[in-house]
Amino acid sequence: MSEFFASGFWTDFLWPLIVMIAQSLLLLILLLIAIAYILLADRKIWAAVQIRRGPNVVGPWGLFQSFADLLKFVLKEPIIPAGANKGVFLLAPLVSCVLALAAWAVIPMDLGWVISDINVGVLYIFAISSLSIYGIIMAGWSSNSKYPFLAALRSAAQMVSYEVSIGFVIITVLLCAGSLNLSAVVEAQNTHGLGGLIGLPRLTFLNWFILPLFPMFIVFYVSALAETNRPPFDLVEAESELVAGFMVEYGSTPYLLFMLGEYVAITTMCAMATILFLGGWLPPIATVPFTWVPGVIWFTLKVLFMFFLFAMAKAVVPRYRYDQLMRLGWKVFLPLSLAMVVVVAGVLQFAGIAPRWGRNACLYKRYSPLAFAFGIRIGVFSRHALFLPAEADAELSVREGAAVASLPRRARAAPLS
Repeated sequence: MSEFFASGFWTDFLWPLIVMIAQSLLLLILLLIAIAYILLADRKIWAAVQIRRGPNVVGPWGLFQSFADLLKFVLKEPIIPAGANKGVFLLAPLVSCVLALAAWAVIPMDLGWVISDINVGVLYIFAISSLSIYGIIMAGWSSNSKYPFLAALRSAAQMVSYEVSIGFVIITVLLCAGSLNLSAVVEAQNTHGLGGLIGLPRLTFLNWFILPLFPMFIVFYVSALAETNRPPFDLVEAESELVAGFMVEYGSTPYLLFMLGEYVAITTMCAMATILFLGGWLPPIATVPFTWVPGVIWFTLKVLFMFFLFAMAKAVVPRYRYDQLMRLGWKVFLPLSLAMVVVVAGVLQFAGIAPRWGRNACLYKRYSPLAFAFGIRIGVFSRHALFLPAEADAELSVREGAAVASLPRRARAAPLS
């Protein structure tokens, strides 16, 4: 048995797989519990705007209302229309829910608190959000009914329209961060920005991208509302026109999966706004007592703030017409976001403050008049030592053979041959 645990199969494959599965299950459980209370908060905020109490019967202050709804949906009998394609009909809500949950695999909630810290995390999130349309199209087509089919067509056009704007918004952030890694995007807002330029590096909120890219933050917020079919852009399920949209024929657990996928997607967009514009897990001021608060707490508070904005839009703004929705996406947001990409790229290039390196390092040029005027200095990172001229030193010992075995694994160099 000891030989098995010492083998490469256990250390390099099986044990990392077990750890990843355990981390995924823990994240899934915490996320589902958080969604239950986010759903309750959505109903409470809507009730407060309308001067109502909202859910207040099940549990103290109505805290168990979402779990009672879960029990009700699970115990109901699922009804499948006679003319529906049963396989696709049941697969559609599962696709929507699984894709929404899969996006959280690359979202960092604190430094190192991420299931998979891949270097193309932004592209992964964008791809997952694009695939979520398939669940809605499958539901609309397989229901064999005109209302769900019309709602699916509306949803396809709506989500494609606003994905373009979200893509350009993300490009502007990546130009400033210099990396596709989400953790690197947060770290780029830690040390470099307006706070460093004016001599106040501890005011980290001045480095957040929401200040220089505030128009893009507004475009991202509105586009996220449309992308997740939230009011005032819930034309997919407009009650006065399409009854309940693509979910007309659904009930019990399949309907529950659709709603769960929708709220998980909303939470994902709130987390993306937090990472891209609000500094992720960074405290607003890098001094005591703010630094005593764990980063995951700051991340949660910012996500809840973004969800509050989502909930207030649902409660305050009236529903758009479909022509207004399309005009806003194609004639306003698309030209604005495209122009901002050009402006941001031009400012970064000609001001000499464009990041030249990738992950976790924002190295700025200093060979331009503006950069020199602000006194921007080039930082020296550990990897720069690779390019420094080496000088021989007879007093330095070289470890070979058995002496190398005493070093940690990370300190050993791989053989050239």
